[in-house]
Amino acid sequence: MKILVINGVNLNMLGKRETELYGSESLSDLQAKLEGLNQDVDLEFFQSNSEEEIINKIHSHKDEKYHCGIFNFGAHTHTNISIRDAILSVNFPFYEVHISNVFAREEFRHTSFFSDIAKGCIVGCGFDGYEFALTKIIRGENGS
Repeated sequence: MKILVINGVNLNMLGKRETELYGSESLSDLQAKLEGLNQDVDLEFFQSNSEEEIINKIHSHKDEKYHCGIFNFGAHTHTNISIRDAILSVNFPFYEVHISNVFAREEFRHTSFFSDIAKGCIVGCGFDGYEFALTKIIRGENGS
């Protein structure tokens, strides 16, 4: 089973920015945590601050045939229809994850362009949210 984990804009700054919201762990720590679960899965990690690179990575689903995705697009969540259209264009199943509780933050963060097309959404659980999503994928559960 091949799973793509995409982290979007500004998530390369995890562990350095707003640690009261996002904690002190980095993306490398997240990768090590997920890889350390010893699951029989092939995890591919991707991070970019570029909309174009994220879209191209999503389009690669046509060739790579990922089983599912775990996506945290950061601020693109609340602003980006192009990434949404990319997901729909290749019929890519995914779970939406947010480290912080976006509903306890600014009003504009309460809207997601992805929640309605995601298999499930995990919000405010820190890095554990990624682990929850991975567990759901491995169990074959669709979040409905």
